[in-house]
Amino acid sequence: MHLSPRVPDLPALELLLSVIELGSLGRAAESHGISQPSASSRIRYLEKLVGVPVLERSTRGSRATPAGALIAEWARTVLDAAHQLDAGISALREERNSHLRLAASQTVAEYLVPKWLIGLRTHNPTTSVALESGNSADVARAVLDGRAEIGFIESPRAPKGLESRPVARDHLVVVVAPDHAWARRKAITLDELTATPLIQRETGSGTRTAFELAVAAHLPDWRPSALLELSSTTAIKTAVAGGGGPAVLSSLAVADELAAGTLRSPAVTDLDLGRTLRAVWPTGRRPTGPARDLYAIAHRSLTAA
Repeated sequence: MHLSPRVPDLPALELLLSVIELGSLGRAAESHGISQPSASSRIRYLEKLVGVPVLERSTRGSRATPAGALIAEWARTVLDAAHQLDAGISALREERNSHLRLAASQTVAEYLVPKWLIGLRTHNPTTSVALESGNSADVARAVLDGRAEIGFIESPRAPKGLESRPVARDHLVVVVAPDHAWARRKAITLDELTATPLIQRETGSGTRTAFELAVAAHLPDWRPSALLELSSTTAIKTAVAGGGGPAVLSSLAVADELAAGTLRSPAVTDLDLGRTLRAVWPTGRRPTGPARDLYAIAHRSLTAA
């Protein structure tokens, strides 16, 4: 059953009660932070809705008519219920804002999420965060299944059912051990790279997907050949440094090793290995609360880069 159009809105009912309590339209207007003409207009509209006068005005102030007193009595019950509803909604929002469940691919989780969370802490100091880390396919599943409110992936495209927005830029690089033949070269060719088995992440990794798509844009018939498949970036770096063979990894993940000289990185001619890292969430459901704040912080880091 729908409400009649004769039912006033809650602010008008609150104003009526204030006028009756304070005995003056002017004092009621002041307590509500509105002008006296606005208060008068609101009361006149209320009277038009209900069809009877609700206030008697005189030089000594304003008081309720018999009908106004009856409407005020009913209004108190309605406003009490509205305040309970308001308090309940506030409690739900506080509960939602006190927790954040997010998922991030390994590179993003290790090298970008920590500084984003520091920024989030300044906005939401009481929010507890649960981070699930995996490859980009794992992250997509976590968001689609509802285990995470927002995710961060390295794949060039978001899976079906997810919307995505860019939050960071990255560059993939070839890395080899210092004693590898490529370590003494400034660049290698695309043909050399694609003819060499690589130490790679598992299928579903955003780094692997981005690399394979970049090569396939030049060599559509190329098929990757993996020397080893390892499930963590740290394991790959250890294998490469130990002489296991070349790998293609995020520049974020190998910056320290390249600076220290424990890994070397020849460029690849005629191959663009730049990529965009993305935030993802379910299609049609924009992030809210801490998830929205975290996305905003991550996106600001992109525009500041």
